[in-house]
Amino acid sequence: MSNEIKSVEYGLEKIFEGAQDFLPLLGTDYVELYVGNAKQAAHFYKTAFGFQSLAYAGLETGVKDRASYVLKQDKIRLVLTTALNSNSPIGEHVKKHGDGVKVIALWVEDARKSYEETTKRGAKSYFEPMVEKDENGEVVRAGIYGAYGETVFIFVERKNYSGIFLPGYNEWKSDYNPEPVGLKYIDHMVGNTGWNRMNEAVKWFEDVMGFVNFLSFDDKQITTEYSALMSKVMSNGNGRIKFPINEPANGKKRSQIEEYLDFYED
Repeated sequence: MSNEIKSVEYGLEKIFEGAQDFLPLLGTDYVELYVGNAKQAAHFYKTAFGFQSLAYAGLETGVKDRASYVLKQDKIRLVLTTALNSNSPIGEHVKKHGDGVKVIALWVEDARKSYEETTKRGAKSYFEPMVEKDENGEVVRAGIYGAYGETVFIFVERKNYSGIFLPGYNEWKSDYNPEPVGLKYIDHMVGNTGWNRMNEAVKWFEDVMGFVNFLSFDDKQITTEYSALMSKVMSNGNGRIKFPINEPANGKKRSQIEEYLDFYED
């Protein structure tokens, strides 16, 4: 472990010293992207980034509204999902935003308690705890809406499950599996907010998720000749989940954050 990582973990321990972590998170379970063509996107991620085929859900597995391809590399799991009918909210999301992240799934010991603790602190429910079963056991999942855009957080409890991914998914066998490129795990996931919205999102993470702000950057630290931004990095108690929250800052031209939000129509 590098001295940098040790220093960050020690700093978080000091920040959380004496505090109760009401939302213990074990790690990032998966990230799901809604995309226009999941099979094609999966081929790209395999070819460009060395991901491996893991699991699949779709018509062949009894799922009639979507097709999902699951990719894996070390501790990273990506789910690429495409709508299978014209009135799907998945298709509407892609129509508005293009390919993009919809779900950040967080691995927890107790999904019901995670849902209860966050909703009672102000989180808006995405879906209540539900149990999904197959011959490999059961998974409990529950979801809340996030602090920005249309992103949602799903709590995943899989301690009683031994299957390949989730109930409803079959193993995806493929002859084409390029060598991994060395990606290990998801270090952080960035959220971009509009003008004067960063602190609002920071407060949401503090109040709802129990995160702390352990790093801040102003427009003097993150800037080019033409563009600038400000950022606050939020982390959970054990430092495994980190969300930098970005906001535009004044520059000679539009901030890259403002440009992203405009193009993403968020």
